[in-house]
Amino acid sequence: MSKEKILVIGANGQIGTALTQSLRQKYGTANVIASDLNTPLRSVIGIFEKLDVLDIERLRAIVLKYGINQIYHLAAILSAKGEQNPRQTWDVNMNALWNVLEIARQEHISKVYYPSTIAVFGPQTPKENCPQFTTMHPSTIYGISKQAGEQLCEYYFRRFGLDVRSLRYPGIISHESLPGGGTTDYAVDIFYKAVDGLAYECFLSQNTRLPMMYIDDAIRATIELMEAPKEKIKNRYGYNLQGVSFSPTDLAAEIQKQLPNFSISYKPDFRQAIADSWVCSLDDSAAKEDWGWEAKFDLARICTEMLTNLQARKSDRHNEYNEMTFL
Repeated sequence: MSKEKILVIGANGQIGTALTQSLRQKYGTANVIASDLNTPLRSVIGIFEKLDVLDIERLRAIVLKYGINQIYHLAAILSAKGEQNPRQTWDVNMNALWNVLEIARQEHISKVYYPSTIAVFGPQTPKENCPQFTTMHPSTIYGISKQAGEQLCEYYFRRFGLDVRSLRYPGIISHESLPGGGTTDYAVDIFYKAVDGLAYECFLSQNTRLPMMYIDDAIRATIELMEAPKEKIKNRYGYNLQGVSFSPTDLAAEIQKQLPNFSISYKPDFRQAIADSWVCSLDDSAAKEDWGWEAKFDLARICTEMLTNLQARKSDRHNEYNEMTFL
């Protein structure tokens, strides 16, 4: 029986869905509690608690009810949706994190995971091989809140000794859940259109090159970071995490190797300015040196995985996809 009792906050999201499954496989279904503001769209095996993480006493009650000793805090409003309501984004992204850190401090939680993002970087940041420590100056409220979140996590480690760990995710590509309002979401939506035999109109320009990562690599990195011995974690801000960098043109060309009739057009919208402020690639040598990180999925393998899995479950996910509203 696992000694770990894990709470995943934001378990319905793109990362949360896959992470909850992986944690349950590793630590046992009964030892991983999923929570989110809304109940899951699909029925899942395991404990689920409805949670608005802005309600600190509800969070405390769940932690005490299950004897939680690890928290993965994934709930956030992402970049594109964040620009539509900056005040709400700040409230959710910062006050929720504050609640998690305070409960972790007060209730003696052993470890907390906080996801950061490439959105913490801004127009003045070096675009290629972006260093672990560099000029940041994010340009979106999402990025500003995430950079502030990194600072707050480091403060709780330094001031209270709370073992908080973090990764700066690139864009995440997954077939398990739908896009959640991020600027890199074109790299998920495009596969749904391709599998359905439809043309895709991209909201970024054709040569917009951004760092991306397949969900399996992201989940493995998250768990490896959290399982690493404490003495190996030398950075209490977000570790840079590099997978593979590509543009919409690169991605479309790779899809066309398997689906030759697929076509793409370009109609950049307000998300183009967000993407232009971000980096093209990341130096993740600190993650490699400190806890042995190494990506496994290149662009070709990502495309094969996405197309194969979406085609296999086309009928199951079709209605769910049609209910989504993309920005």
